[in-house]
Amino acid sequence: MAIQRTFLPKLLLLVVAATAGAAATAQNLDMRGTGAASASSGPASGMTQASVEAKYGAPVSKIAPVGDPPISRWVYADFIVYFEHDRVIHTVLKR
Repeated sequence: MAIQRTFLPKLLLLVVAATAGAAATAQNLDMRGTGAASASSGPASGMTQASVEAKYGAPVSKIAPVGDPPISRWVYADFIVYFEHDRVIHTVLKR
């Protein structure tokens, strides 16, 4: 029983030290220049695929839908448009 009482505090100290070390090596993600597009710079949420293509032209590429609900994306020169089914859910400006 005496061995367990001295072992547990050492184990706890080891776990705390390992966790602190991991936190000290965390990296920051540079998000400058990214973000949701404003209404004037890209398609607005709720627009249909047909209305996006009519207003902005054909995309550079179309990425097939994945998941449930199906999420697809269209890549344009200045932004990427994300669709759920055939409706815009998000537009992200490219750097």
